[in-house]
This record gives sequence, structure tokens and C-alpha cells, in this order.
Amino acid sequence: MPTNLTLDQMKEFVRNHFEDFVNKRNSKVIHKNMTPDFYDHDGPGGRPTDLIGDEQMMAGMYKAMPDLHLTIEDMIAEGDKVVCRNTWRWTDPSGRKLQFRGFVLWRFEGEKIAERWATVTPASEGSSWTAAPTKWPEKQAS
Repeated sequence: MPTNLTLDQMKEFVRNHFEDFVNKRNSKVIHKNMTPDFYDHDGPGGRPTDLIGDEQMMAGMYKAMPDLHLTIEDMIAEGDKVVCRNTWRWTDPSGRKLQFRGFVLWRFEGEKIAERWATVTPASEGSSWTAAPTKWPEKQAS
């Protein structure tokens, strides 16, 4: 079934989903936002999963990373899909600031999310939660 949402509505839906599911630590919202047969192609451990698998994964992340916060850096919508470039940040038990970056592609059916694909970088440490430089260093002439 195709979506009946506009591109802007899909983007707003994804923004709200991330805010509730990650930043507000509401794992139950997945049951409202996803289709009953939701399929996550890249679930925990890189294996496909469903609503319950994603809900359990996030509950584990809430415990392991109590100050976890996601920032959407970019978002693009086309057809029935939305892709986001995100940064996930948290503090580990020793006080180190950590982050990873990722891309998530969501596919909509009707007014809900039906599928998810994701790619993430390994976690990296930094002295603060600042974004990466926006300009690459100049190349040296050889």
C-alpha cells in the first residue's frame, strides 16, 4: 500500500519518531508509529527484526546510555521514503563523551513506517559533542 503522506509530513513524522523513541526514551511509541508487520532490515547485531526486536534494542540502549541523544543532521524525502543523517551522543559510565553517526532510510505505507535500513559508524570518543569540521584540510601539492 502506498503512503498518503506528503514529503513534509513524512519528514515531520520521522522527526517526531526519533524525538519520542530516542530522546524521550519512549520505546512503546514504536507500536503507534510502525505498521504491524514492520521490518527492520538492520536490527540488533545487523540482523533483521520486527517491532519487538527494535523496542527491546532501544530499552537496552536507554539502560546502557541514560543520556543518549540523537540529532538529525540532514533529512531528505522522496516517493515513500525518508533518509536521515544522524549523530547519536552519550556519556559512558567513566564520563567519556561518545558518539556515532549513521544513516537511516525509512519506507512508509499508509500513515506509518513499514521498513527501516540503517548504517552506523563505530563509536568514537571526543572531548565534547561538537560536530566534525565542515571543511576538509587543503591537499598538499606533490
